Amino acid sequence: MTSEENNLKADLRFFFMSPCEKYRARCQLPWKLCLQLLKIVLVTTQLVLFGLSNHLVASFKEENSLAFKHLFLKGFQGAREDGNSFAVYNRQDVYDSMFYAINQYLQLHNVTVGNYGYVQDENNLTALTVCKQLYVKSPPVPSENVNRSIIDSRIETDCLNIEPFIATNKVSEKWEMSNSSFFILEFYRLVQIEISFRLKGIDLQAFQYNELPDCYEFLITITFDNTVHSGIIKIFLDSDAAIQECNDWDISDSLSKSSHYILIFDVFIMLICLMSLILCTRSIILAISLQKRFASFFLRKYNFNVCLSDRLEFLNGWYIMIIISDTMTITGSIMKMEITVKNLTTYDICSILLGTSTLFVWVGVIRYLGYFQKYNVLILTMGVAFPKVLRFCCCAGIIYLGYTFCGWIVLGPYHAKFENLSTVAECLFSLVNGDDMFATFAELQEKSNLLWLFSRLYLYSFISLFIYMILSLFIALIQDTYETIKKYQEHGFPQTDLYTFLNDSTEIPNISRRWCDDDRLLI
Repeated sequence: MTSEENNLKADLRFFFMSPCEKYRARCQLPWKLCLQLLKIVLVTTQLVLFGLSNHLVASFKEENSLAFKHLFLKGFQGAREDGNSFAVYNRQDVYDSMFYAINQYLQLHNVTVGNYGYVQDENNLTALTVCKQLYVKSPPVPSENVNRSIIDSRIETDCLNIEPFIATNKVSEKWEMSNSSFFILEFYRLVQIEISFRLKGIDLQAFQYNELPDCYEFLITITFDNTVHSGIIKIFLDSDAAIQECNDWDISDSLSKSSHYILIFDVFIMLICLMSLILCTRSIILAISLQKRFASFFLRKYNFNVCLSDRLEFLNGWYIMIIISDTMTITGSIMKMEITVKNLTTYDICSILLGTSTLFVWVGVIRYLGYFQKYNVLILTMGVAFPKVLRFCCCAGIIYLGYTFCGWIVLGPYHAKFENLSTVAECLFSLVNGDDMFATFAELQEKSNLLWLFSRLYLYSFISLFIYMILSLFIALIQDTYETIKKYQEHGFPQTDLYTFLNDSTEIPNISRRWCDDDRLLI
């Protein structure tokens, strides 16, 4: 045995050792293991702190949206299950709802309990805008002679601006009298009325958590939708909240110090993640170099190429996941620091980055449990079963998509759970898991016997096929893999060229060629 072969075997054995074995072999502290354990604590703490702030922002927006509906929509008692709208059915209710919203805006400081104010641009308060859309020409009622009816599908828009300062010293009804002609609505031509205005507010609850407050600008749009002309005008209120920097605010020293401590903590986490990223990148580079040495030596000594499964043994997927996690943590930490000093307001993007990175950090702990035989069954089973499960899901997914499109096109007009493709997919997934079965059957409107019969055949066939056959086969596939892994742990795993070489065998070219492309080696 040459010195080159001895050195290669020594490097390979050390490469495939666990952190504890490497420590006993060279008495070197496992830096990557220590960093990962430290990262779990730091990243989780960072996520909890940011999660509290994100929850404050989300709850503030949601509560303000609900407050606006009760404040500006006359008779609003809560959103229905089928949407954030309610309807009016006669002309007087339309006028009352429209005038009520405008008057509430003009008398905002006298009626609201919130910290709201008018938005000011260029020394003037921004106006409330009322726009009505009407068909250019349309008959007031359906004509008896359809051939002679004149209908113009073009839509014209007319808008009116109402300044909020009008209501400060004058009676709020004067704006209605001065614009009476605008509010004479021809309902047979009316398509839509849109009332839009802007308000500003501040989230004062941040002071209770020693955080800097956020200032908001709310764009509120109230829509009277008459596009269907079915005798029902639906009323929607949409509030879009934009976070802005609070200007001319004198913040106490205690809040400034708290922000500085948070920023220092975020910088420390970034340094830890940067060290982890460098160490894992270095390990991957060394692994690729070692893999090339091993493949080159095999080609020269045994005159054949190393198979793909042996090459993949050098590619540590855990390191790749850690690199992705570290990158996301560093990016999310930078965004979090900008949010802390109120230079950015991208809470959603930051929460996705930090949440996903924390998920990867915790999942990475399983890697170290995998070095113990009693704990690595889950990892081995997932790794071995993944290619087979992926192929199985592709076949089952084709059938699933077929049922999704069929349910949407046939049952969509008559069933709330089949209105759009995403809702249909979610409903069918719930049925596969045995959730809400009777309600799905019972909610279908019996418009016709044929439709009722089709819905029963559709639901019975889907439930029977996916629960009793496809789901059972899916479980059996994983169970079979689990039993195979248990048998390998008792009697030994199939030896590949790589491990045969490490065990000093001299018959490498003839011992394991049949295992080279087997999915069971992709672990």
